[in-house]
Amino acid sequence: MGEAKKYTGGCHCGKVRYEVTTDLSKVVACNCSRCAKLGWMLTFVGADAFKLLQGRDALTEYRFNTKKIEHLFCSTCGIESFAQGKDKAGRDTFSVNLLCVDDLDTSKLEPYRHDGRAD
Repeated sequence: MGEAKKYTGGCHCGKVRYEVTTDLSKVVACNCSRCAKLGWMLTFVGADAFKLLQGRDALTEYRFNTKKIEHLFCSTCGIESFAQGKDKAGRDTFSVNLLCVDDLDTSKLEPYRHDGRAD
């Protein structure tokens, strides 16, 4: 298991900015209908490891399928840099699009391939 570190990230235009503390040895690439189209590379963290720094008022919500996850994207540039929902135990959780993390070379990551189409 790797070490959790603090990163910053956000949308393309900069209105939405966040800070996340995560272990990059726990990365997921999902092939569900939404992730496949967006090319997401994810990490999941609890509410204590995610802090929205700015842009709450710029976020627009989209829900699909089971409607349990709030897919939040910038209403200006359209980028979904994170989403939020609940884990199986009912705790607040965030999925962070690692492609939106500042200065992170995602080509060096080794994601777990999750078959979201089968869920």
